[in-house]
Amino acid sequence: MGEREFTITRVLDAPRELVFRAWTDPAHLTRWFGPRGCTTPRSTIATDVRAGGSWRATMIRDDTGDEYPTGGFYIEVAPPERLVFTWTEPGGSGGESVCTVVLAELGTRTEMTFHQSGFVSDATRAGVHDGWSSAFDRLTDHVKEKAP
Repeated sequence: MGEREFTITRVLDAPRELVFRAWTDPAHLTRWFGPRGCTTPRSTIATDVRAGGSWRATMIRDDTGDEYPTGGFYIEVAPPERLVFTWTEPGGSGGESVCTVVLAELGTRTEMTFHQSGFVSDATRAGVHDGWSSAFDRLTDHVKEKAP
């Protein structure tokens, strides 16, 4: 049984400095972090963006109010092109995986390649993939609004 992992690639209509800030600045994260149907209040987000620094955020379902705390540690921070961090499944039941975000400049746009590995089950991997995919739809809209 190989390692459970996935990759999602998106091209965003924004410069990569803005996309990097969207990943690291709580004022941006509150606008897109979490799948559609969830809100991540600014008060629940903390980022210490340096190797060894921690991050946390709590997604709250809009319909039920259920809370999904998540967080981890930054492993590598190389603005504006690369961010590697650990991620704990909401609620903490699924172990810890590693996320890598690579941002490539495409003129005024940015290609974002997101890779996550180290899931404890295929079901967890599938659910997390769907969650990120939905969140990246929100990220796409957010940076398009904020781009100059």
